[in-house]
Amino acid sequence: MPTDVRCRVETDEASEVVRLTGVLDRAGVDVVRDGLLARLCGRPGPVVADLTDLRVTDPVAGGVFAEVRREVRDWPAADLLLCDPTGAVEGVPAWPTLAGARAGLAAAPPAAVVDADLPPVVGAARQARQLVAEGCDRWDLHELFEPACIAVTELVNNVVAHAHTTMTVRLAPRNSTLHLAVRDHSSRQPTFTGLAPVDIAGGRGLLLIDTVARSWGSSRVPDGKVVWCVLHADDEAAARRPDPARPSPDVPLSP
Repeated sequence: MPTDVRCRVETDEASEVVRLTGVLDRAGVDVVRDGLLARLCGRPGPVVADLTDLRVTDPVAGGVFAEVRREVRDWPAADLLLCDPTGAVEGVPAWPTLAGARAGLAAAPPAAVVDADLPPVVGAARQARQLVAEGCDRWDLHELFEPACIAVTELVNNVVAHAHTTMTVRLAPRNSTLHLAVRDHSSRQPTFTGLAPVDIAGGRGLLLIDTVARSWGSSRVPDGKVVWCVLHADDEAAARRPDPARPSPDVPLSP
């Protein structure tokens, strides 16, 4: 293969396979990252990157696949897998043939996910909470309903107030956790500086998310960003558990 054939990323929205062809060197890393992230945020479910017709000439450039997988690991219903006949790429589950990769996907349980595209209007937060109610009821994660409503309200209101673009709200379960994300079409990144001064209005949305979620973050994607958070049922159970150091209301305090 000629070394001047640059890397190309070919996607098909109807398929879970993204085909990469040409030569991948450091100059092609951004092309690969953007192409994979665009596909991963475009629709839920795992994606298979087919490297059959790709030649990786630089090990550092080959690390982009593991980098993308780390970026999306906390997104709802997102994962990156490889068809890699050479076995040279590390850090990502891989099969030597595309048929094997497809069989691996078919053997895995289908992704459980609910999502909706919403306009940047005041009522969007209410619609997003309805989506949370549907998901928590479907997946028996009732204890996460309230914190998830807090998180999704702040994420959606942030889009309405600052991004002013359409958005996709998506949530999915994973074991006893709930993964929630809002994708918009603004490159403006959220900023979190801790507690807001009491004499300043606003600025507490990300603080609320940081309070109810064990982890959260923002991923730059082509034409926008994905802001995500992960809520744990264990955290809610711990918050409701009585503190043994605190006396029961029925027990009189010692004078």
